Amino acid sequence: MSATETPTLAGATAGAGTGVRTPQVSRAIMWSAYAIPLCALPSGLWRIALVSEWFDWYAGHTWLPGERPYVVFLSLVAECLALLTLGLVKPWGERLPDWVPLVGGRALSVRAVVVPASVGAFLATALSAYATLNYFFHFVPPLNDNGEAFPTSGPGAWALWVCYLPILAWGPLLAVVTRAYYLRRTRGTQ
Repeated sequence: MSATETPTLAGATAGAGTGVRTPQVSRAIMWSAYAIPLCALPSGLWRIALVSEWFDWYAGHTWLPGERPYVVFLSLVAECLALLTLGLVKPWGERLPDWVPLVGGRALSVRAVVVPASVGAFLATALSAYATLNYFFHFVPPLNDNGEAFPTSGPGAWALWVCYLPILAWGPLLAVVTRAYYLRRTRGTQ
């Protein structure tokens, strides 16, 4: 932050010499943005527990070479994508940090942020809705090589649903935070 910029409540900066002030992010939008990584975390932990065979609910599965690293990688990518939501409420979502090679310090266009965030909100909503509807109406749980499914009853099923249920909120929350970002950047409102 330079000497001519002043911090706002949400951490955004406003240029003192420009006369332009970035509106503050409301508390509700800030909480929504922070909730998204927390919504993705339980399912990632479930997958990591599955791969490490911490639970025996999927113990009959024969892991193919590279399958375990893929599942862990999927968990890490999902959490990183969820953490990107914080850019919609933080200054680095408006201007790239100076440490970013070649493009550090450049302002991000609203379109460059809103389009991927909107696509992400749509995909997160569509995929979680599809998985939920498929589970309840077609009852086609994912099968492993032995024809065994993920747990459908008992403590294993409860743990599965408790871990995956928060993902249903990811898409709608991302849509709300994206809309607030768009309004804040284009109209100066939440």
